[in-house]
Amino acid sequence: MAHSVSARKRIRQANSRRTHNASIRSNFRTVIKKVLAAVEAGDKDAAQKAYQAAVPVIDKVSSKGLIHKNKAARHKSRLNKAVQALS
Repeated sequence: MAHSVSARKRIRQANSRRTHNASIRSNFRTVIKKVLAAVEAGDKDAAQKAYQAAVPVIDKVSSKGLIHKNKAARHKSRLNKAVQALS
């Protein structure tokens, strides 16, 4: 148990940031799954639209520091490659 006021505040801040980051991370995973689901279904138009919606989310997660910029680039590259393979 934290004894100082500042330690209690840090615990509160960590809890609120963790819940906020968890929701952002969940959305990040969801948009990736939507692209992959469209690719699995073979629907190129839906896959392209899902990819276009996923790119800003991936970039935002990366800019906030939740994932590394190289991981973001890797996800975008692999998703784009999967979408382009549908033609």
